[in-house]
Amino acid sequence: MRVWIIVAALALAGCSVEVQEERPTRPHPQEKRVANSPSASERASIRARADRAANQFVSVIQRMEPIAEQMCREERPGNCDFQIVVDNRVGLPPNAFQTVDRRGRPVLAFNLALITSVRNADELAFVVGHEAAHHIANHLERRQQSATVGAAVFGGVIGAITGGDAGAVRAGQEIGAAVGSRSYSKEFELEADALGTVITHRAGYDPVRGSQFFTQLPDPGNAFLGTHPPNAARKAIVARVASELN
Repeated sequence: MRVWIIVAALALAGCSVEVQEERPTRPHPQEKRVANSPSASERASIRARADRAANQFVSVIQRMEPIAEQMCREERPGNCDFQIVVDNRVGLPPNAFQTVDRRGRPVLAFNLALITSVRNADELAFVVGHEAAHHIANHLERRQQSATVGAAVFGGVIGAITGGDAGAVRAGQEIGAAVGSRSYSKEFELEADALGTVITHRAGYDPVRGSQFFTQLPDPGNAFLGTHPPNAARKAIVARVASELN
């Protein structure tokens, strides 16, 4: 099991992130005493929390990765050698995602905020299982196919309406791709929750307890073309699948 530490994990998913560095300014002599540095006990507490989070992450990955790869080989052809990466930038909101690298190897990415925000190993294991499930269920390719179909349909409709105006067709294709990529997002999330429940259970963690991680997330509701289903629906499917496993 190899965990890579990266500074720009989001780039793997095709997202561009601009990081601006500010040149540090020299504090005024009278301001040096204003800034309070952590005491020795506070530093020790911070270090202890960091050690616990790091050890928990490594422990969970060691148990979850082989189970996820085994299920991947059982469910789908292709590359099932998961690469685990950590985005070590600070100040970002909790995030985890699944993507593939240039060679098609599946990548599971987690940032520091998520690793430190989970309340127990079950929550972290469930997140890992959920992201691995996206690859096993081939959601990236299925989403791209939906986007392609949406672009073709919307582009064709706009072209027919406008008499083939190239600019309007391109705009229609962009809208269609966006709509198409979102059409099955909620379904994919629920599928990943269900399959992630099985992976988490097989690795010896409690997926129902793990799904309590949703309580830390803002509830997206059931918005039209939203990317995620309501938290209650997600917890319900986890509970249902888990009850069938016991």
